[in-house]
Amino acid sequence: MGLFDAIDIAGSGLSAERIRMDVTAENLANAQTTRTAAGGPYRRQEVVLQQVQPNNFGSALEGAMGNGEGNPAIHVSGPSPAGGVEVAGIVQDQTPDQVVYDPSNPEANAKGYVQLPNVDTVTEMTDLIAESRSYDADVTAMQTSKSMFNTTLGLLK
Repeated sequence: MGLFDAIDIAGSGLSAERIRMDVTAENLANAQTTRTAAGGPYRRQEVVLQQVQPNNFGSALEGAMGNGEGNPAIHVSGPSPAGGVEVAGIVQDQTPDQVVYDPSNPEANAKGYVQLPNVDTVTEMTDLIAESRSYDADVTAMQTSKSMFNTTLGLLK
């Protein structure tokens, strides 16, 4: 593992959690949107994350071995076998829309029912809290790594 791999991994987590929070905020903002450009009610979106894999076994082995030069624990160049997380995509949730009887709503059908988005505000707020805590954990991991690097450099003086 390279010297800055911990910071790279925490940084990838920060980026992923920021995107998750943005999508959750968009879901909350559109929780009552009954008509979109596509014509129907807003559809809840979810972020799909995946682990970052090294390019191949050879580059992972080369990164782990430190190219055979010096101390492999302080290897800072070359391909990183560390990994991290990245956004694989943003998909629409396929749960059915909510149907509410509201004949006074201009979006109501002939029977007086309105299709509302499949967004549950309680679920979205719970997701937002979890995403915020994950973001904070990544910040803490980054700060801890930085502190360890500073301490190590202080010992080498």
